Amino acid sequence: MFLALYVGASLVIGDFYAIPITIALVAASIWSIAIYRGHPLQERIRTFSESAGNHNILYMVWIFILAGTFASLAKGMGAVDATVRLTLVCFPADFVLPAIFLAACLISMSIGTSVGTVVALTPLVVELAQSAGAPVPLYAAAVLGGAFFGDNLSFISDTTIAATRTQGCRMSDKFHANLRIALPAAVITLAIYTVIGLDSTAAVQNASFAWSDVRLVLPYLLVIGMAACGVNVTVVLICGIIAALAASLPFGMTPLEAAGLMGKGVESMSDLIVITLLAAGMLGIVKAAGGIDYLLSLITTRGLGYRGAQAAIAVITSCVNLCTANNTVAILTTGSLSRSLATRYGISPRRAASLLDTSSCITQCLIPFGAQTLLVSGMAEISPAAPWPYLFYPWALCLCLAGAIIIGSPRHAVSTADFAEA
Repeated sequence: MFLALYVGASLVIGDFYAIPITIALVAASIWSIAIYRGHPLQERIRTFSESAGNHNILYMVWIFILAGTFASLAKGMGAVDATVRLTLVCFPADFVLPAIFLAACLISMSIGTSVGTVVALTPLVVELAQSAGAPVPLYAAAVLGGAFFGDNLSFISDTTIAATRTQGCRMSDKFHANLRIALPAAVITLAIYTVIGLDSTAAVQNASFAWSDVRLVLPYLLVIGMAACGVNVTVVLICGIIAALAASLPFGMTPLEAAGLMGKGVESMSDLIVITLLAAGMLGIVKAAGGIDYLLSLITTRGLGYRGAQAAIAVITSCVNLCTANNTVAILTTGSLSRSLATRYGISPRRAASLLDTSSCITQCLIPFGAQTLLVSGMAEISPAAPWPYLFYPWALCLCLAGAIIIGSPRHAVSTADFAEA
């Protein structure tokens, strides 16, 4: 229902802004409750509400609120504009776009979370895009791609932890298996962004940075630095808000002006919060009604073969991720099935963990209702579908994953040591 209303109708109309994603989700949520048979209406609504009120969902809501507060305050005091000027001075104009992708890769690998990377970089890249006269969705897509590259490889990422624990392999082994797939995709994406960046330099040639801008840059540099050090994203944002207040209140901004800016920031996240709650409730109904179990039952363990079993792990993880809009949950849901397939067809645990993590990251980056895409689109004030034409990394990663399955290591690469920890 959601895909038909939002994606299908938008494709027919030719405009992804025509149908608000909130309306599509409201209709899909009502439909999910209506078709959840065999339970009283009050119980169906309770199931929906409990899923929407899950502690992980509410934690994301807190992140959205703090992100909107910091972004609005930083922009109002001039921190983002000053950071943009500093970036344009430090990097050749031709390479701003690939530099954004690389920065997102490094930050997400350091902090282990794509959401934290999106929060740290999105306000900056929006201003950079506008200064360069480039499409904002293009720069937003570079952040999304880089964020998922690092999230896929980071040792402290929740997806890495979930994949290695469910398959019983060491993180270092999974990292090396992932690197062979993700690195070529990142190189391809970097080359594409470099070529595209050559055409978006006209408006940035005369950028300058004055010493008076140092005060304005400090809050933003603090946020990026703390994020790169692996500090919890909520702590990073609270410290960024405090630093922004300290850098603005003594220099002419009144407390009322600061409060007004922060209030507008929270209001700017309202649609995103509603979307998150509706999607979580709807997907909770899907799971309670047996939708996830039905998907899992479609995968047969007979007649697949070595490569077919790898493809099955990737496909079922992607399908579950599409239904849950959460790559960690998808990995945990399909972990036991993937382990059974891996054992039956001689797929090493490190390979199975890599397939789980990579396929879930591809899907999570591409779906317009994923938390990362919603956060980027909310902060950049663009449609969740707007970055799609520029999301080169997940498609490159998909091709590299398919190639790894087709021409990858054969059965004899699996040893008993691979299954010792499992």
